[in-house]
Amino acid sequence: MREYDAVVFDMDGVIFDSERATFVCWLEIAKKYDIKDIEKPYMACTGTTYARTKEIMMETYGPDFPYEEYAKEASVIYHERYDGGRLPVKKGVKEILEFLKKNKKKIALASSTRRQTVINQLRDAGILEYFDEVVTGDMVSRSKPEPDIFLLACEKINVSPERAYAIEDSYNGIRAAFAGKLRPIMVPDLLPANDEMKKISETVCGSLLDVIDYLKK
Repeated sequence: MREYDAVVFDMDGVIFDSERATFVCWLEIAKKYDIKDIEKPYMACTGTTYARTKEIMMETYGPDFPYEEYAKEASVIYHERYDGGRLPVKKGVKEILEFLKKNKKKIALASSTRRQTVINQLRDAGILEYFDEVVTGDMVSRSKPEPDIFLLACEKINVSPERAYAIEDSYNGIRAAFAGKLRPIMVPDLLPANDEMKKISETVCGSLLDVIDYLKK
């Protein structure tokens, strides 16, 4: 079995199928308000904080773009559909968490989403107790692709970054883990692994079940 002490998970797109769920909500907003080509800026926002997402949208659509108004409306749609444990969980989540616990590995979460949302979603899915630490976007000043959130997660579980795997789906997340000297594993969600991701990831896996097989080798 591979030598490591911890695994740090991203949440959206890794634990939950929430990137796709959020995207569907934004597609509805785009159709309602005739926002053109929402796909490209949305993909650029994956793995970043609310503040950086707003910046990207304003850069794309101009300073008069009412981002906060649209984001609030998309959020209402999202929470009406997915709150209370209805958010789809990605394949292999329970299995990999059980595998890591059985093998006495530390488990942390490093999500750019705000803390209360993260805690609520993990609790509603019945998996909050698996995590030794939960680090969120409102706990660091710089968002992914900067490594701050991964470094803080490693610090909180008292594990050297070099001894921790980071499981990510987004380009910014993989870049952040690599910059922090963690060992990135990409499990692609909305975006496929491009040449850069293949180069800086230790491996690319099709699912979390495949990650278990990789860690066993």
